[in-house]
Amino acid sequence: MKSIEDIENLEKTIGQLKAVHGEMSLLSKKSQNDAVNKFKLGMINKVIASANSVLGSEYRPFDDFEAFDVDELPSNSDVVFVIAQYLEEIERFRTDNIVNHDYKWVYLIEGKPSEILADAKTRGRG
Repeated sequence: MKSIEDIENLEKTIGQLKAVHGEMSLLSKKSQNDAVNKFKLGMINKVIASANSVLGSEYRPFDDFEAFDVDELPSNSDVVFVIAQYLEEIERFRTDNIVNHDYKWVYLIEGKPSEILADAKTRGRG
């Protein structure tokens, strides 16, 4: 990552992805095949656009996926499936951009440890 703003965008997007996944998982358990309404889909697509921007081409879960088509409303379970893939990739991205430095986990900025604290790695070697 290049700046504090990149870290802030990453953390905001992680929070949004987790919130969408949680809400849509609840809906999917009740009625997995029901279509998502256009309002929710618009919000979901904004979160996906943010995630695509943060992840870049190297970490995006699907090369050819930009957003859900509002004319072909996806089901609740479709959204849960896609958002789960984004959560996995954004965590891989986050984990690749943190380091244990002076006994604490911090984000890397331009390859160097910053003072911005991070949660511990959830994958890979630490």
